[in-house]
Amino acid sequence: MELGKYNTLEILRDTSVGLFLGDTDGNDVLLPNKYVPENFEIGDMLTVFCYLDYDERPIATTLKPYIIRNDFHLLRVAEVNNFGAFMEWGLEKHLLVPFREQRTKMVDGQWYIVYCYLDEQTDRLVASNKLDKFLSNEELTVDNNDEVNILFTRKTDLGWEVIINNLHKGLVYANEVFKDIAIGDKQIGYIKNIRPDNKIDVSLQPLGHLILEPVANAIYQKLKENGGFLGLHDKSDPEDIKRELELSKKAFKKGIGTLYRERKIEIKPDGIYLS
Repeated sequence: MELGKYNTLEILRDTSVGLFLGDTDGNDVLLPNKYVPENFEIGDMLTVFCYLDYDERPIATTLKPYIIRNDFHLLRVAEVNNFGAFMEWGLEKHLLVPFREQRTKMVDGQWYIVYCYLDEQTDRLVASNKLDKFLSNEELTVDNNDEVNILFTRKTDLGWEVIINNLHKGLVYANEVFKDIAIGDKQIGYIKNIRPDNKIDVSLQPLGHLILEPVANAIYQKLKENGGFLGLHDKSDPEDIKRELELSKKAFKKGIGTLYRERKIEIKPDGIYLS
């Protein structure tokens, strides 16, 4: 049984306060009545989230938190008091970010990206806003062209800083972003370049031959939504393409080239048409 994670546990017994669930090591935990499913039998397996209640006792819930242990997420501050900032994370008891784990002093009602972890000294789930402590590019687990999960953390003059697969730091250059991005957004990205110092450049679009099918399909779907016509072609302004399709002009030209070769579109002076 692990705090801060989903656990699949066996229903051991039914009591006046709820169900007691157990793991194969002999540990048990209470699932309060308000979370007990309508139909169950002793011996059934339930997947629950385990954390500490207000009395610091392990408790189970069927609620789904916004963040789990060893994960990053954008959360809102519900309250700031003498202990630190308490974040809303979808459960009854808020998640504490101690003052020592705040990069800057957190403000009630504001949103911050935090990392949830188990404090070894107190055995409690806490969060930190000092993200770099939990990221490292020393030993990389990714390679060029890999598809990865990214989380947008901060906008700089160069572009967007991102967290890659919850492990590494990366950068998406500003001139390669063709849609609106907000802090906390998560999406698929692609490793574009790994530099000698292990800094990672990330693309929001597939690279090389990988780009052809998804981009061509995106253009094709947009054509169908627009009644079979888009007022775009290979001479269109890049900003018009970005606004309409959230693509670079280079990707757009590759995409319509694929569709043209497959005879799915016609390219005319005023735009492209479905064949």
